[in-house]
Amino acid sequence: MDNNTNPQPIPERLMHRFPSYRIDKLKNLREGGVHCYPERFAVSHTLAEAALLPDGAENVRVAGRIAAIRKLGKLTFCHLQDVHGRMQFTLKQDILGAENYALFHRGVDIGDFLGVEGTAFTTKTGEKTVQAASYTFLGKALRELPEKWHGLSDQEARWRQRYLDLISNAESRKAALLRPRLLSVIRRFLESRDFVEVETPILTNKPSGALATPFFTHHQALDIDVYLRIAPEMYLKRLVTGGFTHVFEVARCFRNEGISPVHIQDFTMIEGYSAYFNYEDNMKLLREMILEVLRELFGGTVVSVGGNEIDFESEWRTVSFRDLILEDAGIDIAACPDNTSLLREITSKSIYLEHEDLPSLGKGNLIDLLYKKVSRPKIIAPLFLVGHPTDLSPLARRSDSDPNTTDRFQLLINGAEVINAYSELVDPIDQRLRLEEQAALRLQGDTEAMPLDEDYLLCMEYGMPPISGWGMGIDRLLQVLLGLDNIREGVLFPLMRPLDGE
Repeated sequence: MDNNTNPQPIPERLMHRFPSYRIDKLKNLREGGVHCYPERFAVSHTLAEAALLPDGAENVRVAGRIAAIRKLGKLTFCHLQDVHGRMQFTLKQDILGAENYALFHRGVDIGDFLGVEGTAFTTKTGEKTVQAASYTFLGKALRELPEKWHGLSDQEARWRQRYLDLISNAESRKAALLRPRLLSVIRRFLESRDFVEVETPILTNKPSGALATPFFTHHQALDIDVYLRIAPEMYLKRLVTGGFTHVFEVARCFRNEGISPVHIQDFTMIEGYSAYFNYEDNMKLLREMILEVLRELFGGTVVSVGGNEIDFESEWRTVSFRDLILEDAGIDIAACPDNTSLLREITSKSIYLEHEDLPSLGKGNLIDLLYKKVSRPKIIAPLFLVGHPTDLSPLARRSDSDPNTTDRFQLLINGAEVINAYSELVDPIDQRLRLEEQAALRLQGDTEAMPLDEDYLLCMEYGMPPISGWGMGIDRLLQVLLGLDNIREGVLFPLMRPLDGE
């Protein structure tokens, strides 16, 4: 045991915070000469690694949180747990000695941290176990772990106290571990195709790069108002102007918009840009990337999505915006020259769109609302949506075959927009005119319209090659692949409204 000669006393005013039996056990450990919060413990194997050791492996040193204790006289079975796995160990009185064995039961609770050293063996029931030759106390839990931590009634509590959720919920541990693996696979895929990872500003002078409402704050040192970026697009394209051929960023982005099961205000996006590509090149690249992700994370391309088994290696349907809405709503958006005529058609079809001021929207944003209402929820298998209206895509290149649409696609899976991509607009005159149109819409009350960005336009005037770029929400992709009911289930610590007294 590691003696603690000067333990911190517990002030009387704090005693009410904790169950009395936990305090009593803490005192028992201290009276037994145990340091209840020691400095370190040398681990030889993780719990997952130790579970694979051959019988007879000696000097095995493992550590974790105690998840179960079962005493059978002079023999005790316990389980240690961490985020990667769980493993059994046993304590025998005749091996540990009567005093150490008794001290364990006088002082140790479920939820405490323990280190164990011993020999690996397999029980008669086939469970890999460490026979403890000694144990080291590593941390006292002063509160009880929750017995039940599942179900919708506890959803907010699980998000607020994600650490308890990770202890109690195997599905949360799965999501937490899959997310970094997902990012790792994507990084390796892109780097193998000569992409360079960069970082661009989070604080910006203009909330540009996407149609969204920004967060803003004040920069005291410079005495200017700044925005949290809604996308890294404008800076990444500046780098292409500077000579980068393939560039990407894993970017934390912020959009001050409504919460829903598929929307979160601060999220992780990967954006990538390639000189000399068009949007069809990126359709091929990103299909390969998604298939690579599935093979690496799930061992194959057949995944259950929306309760349906889908083989992602099958052909992905490509359909135009116009055809999709015509099919699902009976409205030909090409026959409606402006917002007013389109809104009239929507009303005539008795379609209700949720927005506080529909007449203030540009035609593009109105089309987007319509599509999200009548089409997007029906899409399960991967689908490339193409032919977006020009005024819905102020940064995308006009189609050579139809100047009213753009060379753009979105990848949709199970009613979720997973990837947005297009051939970039590199004509500085066309870009200025479109941003002027967006600025006019902002003056009319469309808060999601894009502001005029003179600095970016200056960059464009120095010349840009053909470019195609794409953005993919990591939170959204994780939600789709794991079938999560709410996008926040895949975020370790989603922002929550404070409770009273916090």
